[in-house]
Amino acid sequence: MFTKMKNIDSTARHLKAFSIVVVVSCCVICCFALWKSFSLVAEMQSKVYILANGKALEAYASGRKDNIPVEAKDHVKAFHQLFFTLDPDDKAIASSIAKALYLADASAKRAYDDLKENGYYAGLISGNVNQTITVDSVSVDINEYPYRFRCYATQNITRPTSITQRSLVTEGALRNVSRSDNNPHGFLIERWNIIENRDLKTTARH
Repeated sequence: MFTKMKNIDSTARHLKAFSIVVVVSCCVICCFALWKSFSLVAEMQSKVYILANGKALEAYASGRKDNIPVEAKDHVKAFHQLFFTLDPDDKAIASSIAKALYLADASAKRAYDDLKENGYYAGLISGNVNQTITVDSVSVDINEYPYRFRCYATQNITRPTSITQRSLVTEGALRNVSRSDNNPHGFLIERWNIIENRDLKTTARH
């Protein structure tokens, strides 16, 4: 009888120890599963997939500060392409300039008004002149706000009888504004100034 009681006690202790091990193991597994799930969710949220030419490309989300140099340069480039890429069509010119002026302050509007008053756009239209621009480089100083920039570009002015290549250098500053459809980078160019715009060469068209 005593032997049976001892066996029962021993079995009960073993069952109790086994139950504790099982419960502790379940808790550890549950905690690990929860931690792993949160880690995977956080990792997936940091990834962005972009569809380009039918292919899914992986991009990574990052903070605004990390992207300032890239976005600032692209903003400056977009503004100059819109402002200086012109066709001999008054509606096309008006549309392009309107988009450019969303990206800059009154300093760009003054430059546009001066060119318009001097008959520059009218001359493009009447002379069937096409103007394109290639932005060679953009330097941005992000160590001080507003961020100062300088843009180096090359203009090509195509006339019926010749093509003129011009050097263009501008400078200004960038300040933060709210993002919108008209201003996706969330920057505004201010104190924009053309510091160089000179002919490099002119070649005849045959």
